Amino acid sequence: MDKLRLPAEWEPCDTVLLAWPHAATDWSYMLDEVQKCFIEIVAAVSRHGNAMVVGPDRNEIHEALSRNGLVDMTRVTIVGIDTNDTWARDFGPVTLVDRDGHPTLLDFRFNGWGLKFAANHDNLVTMRLQSLGHLKGTYVNRRGFVLEGGSIESDGHGTLLTTSTCLLSPNRNDEMTRDQIGQYLKRELHVDHLLWLDHGFLEGDDTDSHVDTLARLAPGDTIIYVRCDNPSDVHYDELKAMEEELRNFRTSRGNPFNLIGLPMVDPIEDDGERLPATYANFLILNDAVLMPVYNQPANDDLAVKMMKIAFPDHTIETVDCRALIRQHGSLHCMTMQIPGQR
Repeated sequence: MDKLRLPAEWEPCDTVLLAWPHAATDWSYMLDEVQKCFIEIVAAVSRHGNAMVVGPDRNEIHEALSRNGLVDMTRVTIVGIDTNDTWARDFGPVTLVDRDGHPTLLDFRFNGWGLKFAANHDNLVTMRLQSLGHLKGTYVNRRGFVLEGGSIESDGHGTLLTTSTCLLSPNRNDEMTRDQIGQYLKRELHVDHLLWLDHGFLEGDDTDSHVDTLARLAPGDTIIYVRCDNPSDVHYDELKAMEEELRNFRTSRGNPFNLIGLPMVDPIEDDGERLPATYANFLILNDAVLMPVYNQPANDDLAVKMMKIAFPDHTIETVDCRALIRQHGSLHCMTMQIPGQR
């Protein structure tokens, strides 16, 4: 087999996996609101590639997606599979590619972010998609190791960015040391330059600080990250410490990264609880970046401008994700790119 590598999200990708929010999920009390947001996301994905949507009721999903004509249904595959929730980023396959673009689908264990939530159905989605013939490529069972897609970022050239708070948290892989986990990631994901963030968090986040809520790799040795300039904000100290870590990081060639700071979202609360709203939770499509916004015009506009600096050749499209953060996730969390599916 030709040498495998973990591609960057900005590389060409034909299929994005999503999981439908249905009445048996935690979204039951606000289904109309979240489904409207979900449909906007699928519509955007279908403008730039293909979408694969899973959920227990194929007819319900098809009717909802096709109702208003926003979604290009010729680019949507719907698969009837039981699911617990909608966070496909964390239970979908982590895909490696070889020199010819042939995919290898790694199926890691998903245990509800350290046994916080039920995951008995979501943990089986990748395996079931493969057994039903909906995934192309070599399937590899790595379900002895807990790993969520939102916890890792790749530049496609051997660099992996992650957070120690998540990967070293109890109830994931606590029988392994940091060094052992690092060596495992290097071996299984075919990377050789591992960057650990030891600081940074968002209040209300259930994932133990997934990197895709805090800092993202981008082309040209760039890192886009959440910046906090308000000393009275509860995040200030930790995000300033994270910013200093990012300044000290070096590429595999020994150069500093180009850093682009995204604004901090003004506090959004639900029943007195601050929600983990972040502009870093964007999805990179083939020729567009799909970006969450939160009805904060000044912050939203600045975030879009910063994103355009990082992705000058992409169009920047926005989706109001105030519905999504009420269940403590956002746009990137709901999606998982799967290259090599044509």
